[in-house]
Amino acid sequence: MYTTIDEQGILNNYATEPKVYYAAYPSAEEQRKYVFQGAIATLFLTAIILVALGVS
Repeated sequence: MYTTIDEQGILNNYATEPKVYYAAYPSAEEQRKYVFQGAIATLFLTAIILVALGVS
C-alpha cells in the first residue's frame, strides 16, 4: 500500500492497482453454462412472480 503524508500530517493511503488485461472471449462450453444459468434464473424469477401474484 502506498501512503503519503501532507503538510498537516494527514495520511492518505492508496490501494495497489491491479495489472490491466484484456478479457478472453468465453469458450463454447462457458457460453453453454451461461445460457443454462440464465434459463434457471429466468425460471426462478418467474416462479417468484407467480407466487407473489397468487398470494396477493
